[in-house]
Amino acid sequence: MTTTHEVFNQVPPLVGHDTAANPVLLEGLEREGAGWAVDELHSLGRLAGSAEAQQLGRLAERVPPRLLTHDRTGHRVDEVEYVPAYHQLMETAVTYGLHGTAWADARPGAHVARAAKTMVWTVDAGHGCPISMTYAVVPALRANAELAAQFEPLLTNREYDFGLRDPATKRGLIAGMSMTEKQGGSDVRANTTIASVQADGTYTLVGHKWFTSAPMSDLFLTLAQTTSGVSCFFVPRVLPGGEHNNIQFMRLKDKLGNKSNASSEIEYHGAVGWLVGEEGRGVRTIAEMVNMTRLDCVIGGAAGMRTALVTATHHAQHRSAFGKNLIDQPLMRNVLADLAVETEASTAAMLRLAGANDRAIRGHEGEAALRRIALAVSKYYICKRAPMAVGEALECLGGNGYIEDFDLARLYREMPLLSIWEGSGNVAALDALRALAREPHTLDVFFGEVELAVGSDVRFDEALDKLKKEFTSFDDLELRARRIVEQMALVFQGSLLLRHSPAAVADAFCATRLDRDWGGAFGTLPSGLDLDPIIDRALVEM
Repeated sequence: MTTTHEVFNQVPPLVGHDTAANPVLLEGLEREGAGWAVDELHSLGRLAGSAEAQQLGRLAERVPPRLLTHDRTGHRVDEVEYVPAYHQLMETAVTYGLHGTAWADARPGAHVARAAKTMVWTVDAGHGCPISMTYAVVPALRANAELAAQFEPLLTNREYDFGLRDPATKRGLIAGMSMTEKQGGSDVRANTTIASVQADGTYTLVGHKWFTSAPMSDLFLTLAQTTSGVSCFFVPRVLPGGEHNNIQFMRLKDKLGNKSNASSEIEYHGAVGWLVGEEGRGVRTIAEMVNMTRLDCVIGGAAGMRTALVTATHHAQHRSAFGKNLIDQPLMRNVLADLAVETEASTAAMLRLAGANDRAIRGHEGEAALRRIALAVSKYYICKRAPMAVGEALECLGGNGYIEDFDLARLYREMPLLSIWEGSGNVAALDALRALAREPHTLDVFFGEVELAVGSDVRFDEALDKLKKEFTSFDDLELRARRIVEQMALVFQGSLLLRHSPAAVADAFCATRLDRDWGGAFGTLPSGLDLDPIIDRALVEM
């Protein structure tokens, strides 16, 4: 038999590394008051970088969940069956406290530590959805003190206990959200699901929800109309005593992105729920929950960029073309450095927001105001940039990047979700302006934050002056919303890099994102920048 070829010049698998070995992340962890979590972060990072964990992520994606509406005898069951790999991923996430545990941790920086761990546990996006929702549900549930006292300990406990049983009898709980409907989407005030009060003080819900992820969660926070308007309800899958609630699954969604998480359409047929907060104040009740899930969108964007960057630099280190390794080719170095600048800016912003979130939860009004505006701004911009950055990193692998056997294809399909979840780009941009209109002091807080970098770089100072001029006229403000919010995001990121990052990173950012000596596409950094220290921060030791 004639050998037609031998395999060479192929890149070894990126396994056996620590995904927490990220200087930007570790520096920010210390800066934002969560340095005490570094050992657990590295433990999780080494697990995420292992071949075993990465294979679990692939298996959960390749064998998607299956909807079971009836059992073999014809009884309605409304369950979703998952591959065992999914449950192993969920168990790890819960064991490391990526869900609600931070709410039960009194240490300053607990929510920063949780954000950092979420960033390094990058093996599968799908199971991260119920983990994120469980984290976000806790503060909203506190609007009903009785429910919170009973269920918050189970939402924050580090035990994963899958299966449909009375939630009060379980060791740990997973929570979901059931908000949007087909006619309204982000406009939840247009919801038509009806909640009717009963003699015992509970409500029965009737209606159709268009997008409910993780339908096997133990409980949902659900929006429905009462006589007083949109209200928020606690709706368990199983009622006290063990009877299944009247919730039916219509179908699982066939999504562009991850397949491992079951996103579904559901119907309430007289499902029993308990009021959370006041009648007619449902949108206000879930406002804090929205802050939490928007922060997780920012974390996901930064994490996706970092994973893509590490994958691309690893590939460039081990792949040769035209006589030398790709990483030594000047144009490839330009691309990688540009991706590294984008990733560092996004990660720095994410960590500053996680710190603001932690301090806001602990009662710091100034940090709450900064979170209110900077989170909306960063959610818009970072989630817009993430698909572009991951797409450019995918291109670094050439044709292999386009093949599902290589993990960047899966990551690339997932990235657009982050810009859609919890309000698409227009919603996020308009929400930032709405915050400025309703709470004008948030703009003063924002400028107070970014002005800490004034005098560090003339390009930053000029960009800040240009941004301030956007607010001298309120004509066509809604039309200019994306333009203004993008400028705010860039100034926010630039301020952080000038204050905390190596000079080479800040210089490259100011020369391109602020001074606009930049082609727009990644890999168009101008001559004269020092790229070596930028790339060095992206390399992973194996």
